[in-house]
Formats: sequence, structure tokens, C-alpha cells
Amino acid sequence: MYIILMYDVNQKRVAKMLKLCRKYLNWIQNSVFEGEITEVKLLELKYKAEEIMDSETDSLIIFKSRQEKWLDKEIIGKERSEIDNFI
Repeated sequence: MYIILMYDVNQKRVAKMLKLCRKYLNWIQNSVFEGEITEVKLLELKYKAEEIMDSETDSLIIFKSRQEKWLDKEIIGKERSEIDNFI
């Protein structure tokens, strides 16, 4: 599945959340990530994120789609992090 993930966490936890999300997804802008991920890997990511987060003040938002081709993406201005698809 293809997801777009964004988080809003306390400044003390930003570095940990950034490091975690970069293990699973492509970092596109500040606290926004996108990419293909399996259901199992997504569950793992959510579990680890919940360990970092304070559920009273922090949030994690995930938009899901079957495939990236079902989304239209338009970038205006500079793209923060270009995604390289290489092996």
C-alpha cells in the first residue's frame, strides 16, 4: 500500500520520530513522509511511534491508498527531498 504520514510531536521527541519514520518511508518535508509499505511494516511503524509519542499531546496522521498512481501530486516551489528510486 502507499501512504502519506505526518506527525506533530513535542520538540523533545521530533528527532526520534524523524529517525523512526525515515527507516520506513521517504522524507518529503519536515514532518511529512510518503512511500510504499506493507501492512506488517505499517503496524510495526505505528507500534514504535506510539512508544515515542505522548498520546495526550502528540499526533500521527496516516493517509492510505492502494497505490501511488491513484494520487495526484503537485509540488509548487522547491521539493525538499527528491526521491531516488535506485538499487
